[in-house]
Amino acid sequence: MKWSLKLGKVKGIEVEVHWTFLILLIWVFFSHLGMGHPLGQALTGLGFIIVLFACVLLHEFGHALMGMRYGIRTRNIVLLPIGGVANMEKMPENPLEELWVALAGPAVNAIIAGVLLLGLWWSEALPTALELDHHMDVSNFWLNLFFVNVLLVVFNMLPAFPMDGGRVFRALLALKMERYRATEIAARTGQFLAILFVFVGLFFNVWLVFIGLFVFLGAGAEFSQESTHSVLSKYRVKDVLMKKFTILDTDDPIDKAVEQLLNGQEKEFLVQEKGRIKGYLTRDEIIKGLRELGKDAPLSSILRTDFSPLSPELSLEQAHEIMSRQGVSFAPVFKDGKLEGVLDMENITELLLVDKALS
Repeated sequence: MKWSLKLGKVKGIEVEVHWTFLILLIWVFFSHLGMGHPLGQALTGLGFIIVLFACVLLHEFGHALMGMRYGIRTRNIVLLPIGGVANMEKMPENPLEELWVALAGPAVNAIIAGVLLLGLWWSEALPTALELDHHMDVSNFWLNLFFVNVLLVVFNMLPAFPMDGGRVFRALLALKMERYRATEIAARTGQFLAILFVFVGLFFNVWLVFIGLFVFLGAGAEFSQESTHSVLSKYRVKDVLMKKFTILDTDDPIDKAVEQLLNGQEKEFLVQEKGRIKGYLTRDEIIKGLRELGKDAPLSSILRTDFSPLSPELSLEQAHEIMSRQGVSFAPVFKDGKLEGVLDMENITELLLVDKALS
């Protein structure tokens, strides 16, 4: 994610904190000072936020490490003022696997809450819940942390996307029905709860309004994503293969690519060297190369080689996943070593539109 500070890497997973998180820390610190609290109490409040987000980080690692057991890679975990995000390549298709991955995060918070409760009980420092009405200080630091972890479990287990409870609900439904239908039911349930949040929030707490909007949009996005996967799984790469395309040579000047860009509808071009495909170019590389290197520079100087050759028999859903994971919008398609055509994301978008019109 842009504007994020990298904190390190654990199990091959980058841990990052978004710059807006620093604004949260500054706001908490000066809010305490603004309410007349002493410096020590302000620092305690700041420390509480840092420890709380350490719990959030462990929550996200719960998802990531459980996903790793099923061969699913997590690119990074980003801490934001509203929580954490584990950017997993995808969720497991198997309902039981998705169930365990979704439960792993809240389970971490449940374990943390259990350890804190035992620690408070063992030290005979377990105060009454009434003390939560007091401002944050050293005496109620761990009790507050206990209750916040309990709230994280409860909130995340709401049966609504994009919370973990929505994925748990979908996984349980998918044990008995088609995944697409399970996603639709879970998403509609989440949107219904979101509307309730907004309605209640208008009268009691404005934060519920924001939570409701967040849940409503998240549920809709999850259903839209699953709808896309459902459609793409019905087709193969050969069904949307482009067979009319331009191939340029590595020795051609950038000016020739510019000419092809202006004279037609193509925005990506394959580039060959001695009859073998070496890479491809998109409009962005062409414009950047023209600006930085000039029109006479060879295409080899701006060539992208980070493509994955696809097979025409490959599921279009798998092809879409591969291209999305690599961040490419264009890929050559080979059969028995022979170039059959090309696939780009625009083809896939057009297929989705056609399928929707026909359904």
